[in-house]
Amino acid sequence: MSAEEPMFRVVRGVPTAEELAALVGAVMVRTRPVTAPAPAAVSHWTRSARPAGATPVAGPGAWRSSGLPR
Repeated sequence: MSAEEPMFRVVRGVPTAEELAALVGAVMVRTRPVTAPAPAAVSHWTRSARPAGATPVAGPGAWRSSGLPR
């Protein structure tokens, strides 16, 4: 696509300047890159609930090791 070629064209009808402006605004909003939302803050209560290495691991002897102190 060259710089002189329009990105879209009106095939049928005669839109007003306001209608074209609304269309361009909608296209710009939809093509904007989406930013990832900030991660939610974790409370101290939730963070202390389970140690990081306490996730259960399946495998031979897992049931026995789950009862052992860490």
